[in-house]
Amino acid sequence: MHNDIEDFEEDLGPSKSSRKRDMHALQLIGTRLTELSDSQLKKIPIENESLLEAILLARKIKAHGGRRRQLQFIGKLMRNIDSQPIIDGLAELDGQHQASSARLHRLENIRDELLSKGDEYIEATMNFFPDAERNQLRQLIRQHQREVAAEKASSAPRKLFRYLRELDNAQRDTDKE
Repeated sequence: MHNDIEDFEEDLGPSKSSRKRDMHALQLIGTRLTELSDSQLKKIPIENESLLEAILLARKIKAHGGRRRQLQFIGKLMRNIDSQPIIDGLAELDGQHQASSARLHRLENIRDELLSKGDEYIEATMNFFPDAERNQLRQLIRQHQREVAAEKASSAPRKLFRYLRELDNAQRDTDKE
């Protein structure tokens, strides 16, 4: 008797609550898709044309009720397709964003070390960026020190950060080749 009940429960499939949770999860993914920029959205493998159109339309809808209904529609469309490639694409975008943030934090740390330690940290920076111009780094450090001594707002940290970012981008481009 006990086995018959288990067999009967297995035939029912997922519970209504489980289906509802899945539906809400897909709707949240759809909401996330509507918040992506055009360039980010192009990186996501959306093969269903009507889903892509629904996403683009949802971006334009400003009324709360209309937007909510459109997001529900997107969730419904996503139930009928294999959503795993979309989920993987979003995860990859998140990974790229985290890597980009980490890179910018590393550059900020190098800049801060250069500004606080001065000439003694230039050699370490040259190890990070062999193509860096030592004189350019020195000039920006000196400019920052002069502006701080004169109690002016210093523009040197921004200039130094831009220079380090250019060096990092150039280094990443040569690494790709």
